[in-house]
Amino acid sequence: MNKINYFLRALVLALLLVASVSSPCMAVDLSNDDARFLALRDAASKEDAARAAELAGELAGYSLSSYVDYYLLKSHLRSASDVEITDFLARYANTAIADRLRNDWLIILGHQGNWATFDAQYAQFVLNDDTQVKCFALLSKLNQAQNVAADARHLLTSARVYGEGCYLLFSSLVETGQFSASDIANQIRWAAEANSTAVAIHLAKLADREKTAKALDLPAHKIQAELNKPLARSVESHEIALLLLGRLARTDPDRASAALAKFNRYLTESERAIAWSQIALQAAQKLLPEADDYWEKSDDAPLSLEGYQWRVRTALRKTDWARVKTAIESMPPALLGDSAWVYWLGRAYVGLKQTDIAQPLFQSLVDRPGFYGQLALEERGLQIVIPPTTPVQTLDIISVSGNEGLQRALQFYAMNLRVEGNREWNWQVRQMSEQQMLAAAEFARQHDILDRMVSTSDRTRTLFDYNQRFPTPHEDIMAQTTQALGLDMAWVYGLIRQESRFIMNAHSSAGANGLMQVMPGTARYVVKKLKWDSLDMKKMNDIATNILLGTNYLNIVLTNLNGSQVLASAGYNAGPNRARAWRANLTKMVEGAVFAETIPFPETRDYVKNVLSNATYYAALFSGKPQSLKERLGVITPFLDTPDDIDLANNLSGTLMTDTPK
Repeated sequence: MNKINYFLRALVLALLLVASVSSPCMAVDLSNDDARFLALRDAASKEDAARAAELAGELAGYSLSSYVDYYLLKSHLRSASDVEITDFLARYANTAIADRLRNDWLIILGHQGNWATFDAQYAQFVLNDDTQVKCFALLSKLNQAQNVAADARHLLTSARVYGEGCYLLFSSLVETGQFSASDIANQIRWAAEANSTAVAIHLAKLADREKTAKALDLPAHKIQAELNKPLARSVESHEIALLLLGRLARTDPDRASAALAKFNRYLTESERAIAWSQIALQAAQKLLPEADDYWEKSDDAPLSLEGYQWRVRTALRKTDWARVKTAIESMPPALLGDSAWVYWLGRAYVGLKQTDIAQPLFQSLVDRPGFYGQLALEERGLQIVIPPTTPVQTLDIISVSGNEGLQRALQFYAMNLRVEGNREWNWQVRQMSEQQMLAAAEFARQHDILDRMVSTSDRTRTLFDYNQRFPTPHEDIMAQTTQALGLDMAWVYGLIRQESRFIMNAHSSAGANGLMQVMPGTARYVVKKLKWDSLDMKKMNDIATNILLGTNYLNIVLTNLNGSQVLASAGYNAGPNRARAWRANLTKMVEGAVFAETIPFPETRDYVKNVLSNATYYAALFSGKPQSLKERLGVITPFLDTPDDIDLANNLSGTLMTDTPK
């Protein structure tokens, strides 16, 4: 043990020396014009037209002239004439910034109810990725006396993306009678279910349900008392009771179940099903064993998208393949084509000894890279291998490098404006052939913009370069560190790919830093735990320091979670105490894929799947041999915490490595 500690201390000093001489400077060295441009961008966001005009005048001849014009126009867009706007759109036709301006204008036109101009511009909106604009588009059809209720139900599935346009659409659907009383109740309930209380209250008020709005605003400690009151006969009183029951279930599903028993007999059959579905969802997301019984009682209650998915996940944790099959087949079309549910439906048929039905489902996934494509390959008896690399031609790279949009993107990245840079980059790539995409990815590599290299190469479906998709920057530092700790380097790279996409100065809103997105509290814990006294906390973004801290923390988490990469990945993202709690809620051993699928936090659930999928591809690249994702996932078994587990939890209680949903 002493020799290992001595070696690690020596490695720390060596890597810190490397960091001090080779880490790239993260500071942005701006020219005077760049600084003016950033000031113009800020003035536009504040709608300070006078300041924007002054700065734009000083930027004559600036290389990002289209964006200068955009921010100048954006600063007074609400008062701009149609001619001024259409002139800009014509001047910069088929560019990312023109589509961005059209997005901005469509929202204004929707608010104005200028449907003729809106419809003409909406037909030219290329990306069409703004939910509020889509709501306005349905509102325009509604204004033409078209029935849009079905499309609205399909669109209004997430309260988190509501904007004023969606509120106006909802209100108009209520007024015209296209949304029935049950539609209204469902929208309000689903918003409350998603913990979007403000949205639920606003919807209730728009539907003229003031009592419902007040109930939604009731303090949590008064909910139980309200539910203890006799249930009135009105429809709204019943809906309020169901909403309060859902709120109580959020904190305590068992108490909600007991509360329901007191007025259960006064509810209609459909109301009873809705009540149980709310309790079932909260119990399922808390991984409670009672969730299975609650879902049984929910019958055919109308569910939110989350409800449909958690009904399947509950059955998966029980390995009840008949229920998995039934629950998936009852899903709406919006979910049925999702790779996850295609795969698990196939697995359900395998579990029910109907492999002839299962195999075509797996076959439909094998060409989709990633977690479910890999699992489907193995279900087909195939191996996870790296496809042959398509050579990138020098002439293609030269041709791509002349792309003005990509050059604009480079300039944005140099100013640390990643949103604008990504918008320009993605706009250009969407119009490229696969050969050009590979060339663009190589162009990104040459400029050390590895996240764009990865995302661009990821788009190809017939031509491949997995060295672009799964890069290994700083391999010398990584090899030394992982070898010293005995860590699987493929897994660590898989984690970094998911954490930061190799953006060297990545910084999350939660405070995580660098390649491995290390939280300050985590860094302090590692330093204290390993008794390091030579680590400068100001260098957390230095490549070697960040890798050293991240890998050592990852190793601690892995050791205390019995060597499970699934659990350790979850612990790295959401905190080891949460990973242990999710494991402890198991009633029996489950395969790693089931555990990953039933992680309660959406971010962590996707994170674990992506990290393990990435690691499998990296292992195939490193070894040149076929790999098994199933073997890497292994099985997860509930067991008691060790003293080291408890120590880790006490030191990192509430510490998240990334922006995990609360």
